[in-house]
Amino acid sequence: MSRLRRLIQASVDATKKVISGNLDDLMPPPERPIFSFNSKQELSKWHLYSDSEFGGLSSASLQITESENGATSGIFSGNLSLDVSEGSKWNITRSGFCGMRSKKFDGFIDLDSYDTIAMKLKGDGRCYISTIYTENWVNSPGQMEDNSWQAFVYVPEGNWYITKVRYLVEHWHCFIVNPKSG
Repeated sequence: MSRLRRLIQASVDATKKVISGNLDDLMPPPERPIFSFNSKQELSKWHLYSDSEFGGLSSASLQITESENGATSGIFSGNLSLDVSEGSKWNITRSGFCGMRSKKFDGFIDLDSYDTIAMKLKGDGRCYISTIYTENWVNSPGQMEDNSWQAFVYVPEGNWYITKVRYLVEHWHCFIVNPKSG
């Protein structure tokens, strides 16, 4: 479905809610989970990648674990290597990256009522990059690429940490809001 058609449909749906008198439907909840690692089926929504696709020797893994109190978590781990396999068809001399991204899905996640994405993370004290892809309103001829908005996310070692990335549509950029541990 085209972006214009989805916007028209969203407008029609909102108008129906107003006419029906159910104003509670027009107010979004204060928080809306996008992804939660609460089952093994969640793993199928993610794509792991590393420099091994280009002749590097890094690797990545994602698994769901359950704590003693029954809470589940997604554990992403990677083994970074600057080395490159001999005989690689790519002309690179060193590498070293791995990551994960959600797989593309039909439809879209309507986050028009929100300006911040929060991530609850437990890390190793390194800085990571969070990338948000949005549909591109204006494409150059022959390009159907999405816009990507990136923010550096520092995750202190050892404790759970909530970081917030604010996405401002009207300014078309992404930046980190002062993150606080929690």
